[in-house]
Amino acid sequence: MNTPEVLFVCVHNAGRSQMAAALLHHHAGGKVVVRSAGSAPADTINPAVVAVMDELGIDLTREFPKPLTTEAVQAADVVITMGCGDACPVFPGKRYLDWRLDDPAGQGVDAVRPIRDEIDRRVQALLAELLPASA
Repeated sequence: MNTPEVLFVCVHNAGRSQMAAALLHHHAGGKVVVRSAGSAPADTINPAVVAVMDELGIDLTREFPKPLTTEAVQAADVVITMGCGDACPVFPGKRYLDWRLDDPAGQGVDAVRPIRDEIDRRVQALLAELLPASA
């Protein structure tokens, strides 16, 4: 199978990586395997993140923070980190991107919306690389 696999990683897996995974899953329509994880997962997803994703019709109420595993990194073709630093394992042959984004932790919906919109822009650019229109 040539289905690309993408793993989004942040510290708590409660904000940025959850939004990125949900947006890529939404835009890819099943043509990309998408996972997210955290190096130190929180107990729940940030409520402001759930709210701003709901504004786009994307429901995160059933999602939960997941721990980062070596297996998830090994399975991924592209690993996108968002502030997890040295906690992210590095394997040869993997494509790594580091997306520097503001942390939505403790922020209200007005502060989280622009973070969501920037993640959406980057996710759509990544999707265009992973699944070129000519393919």
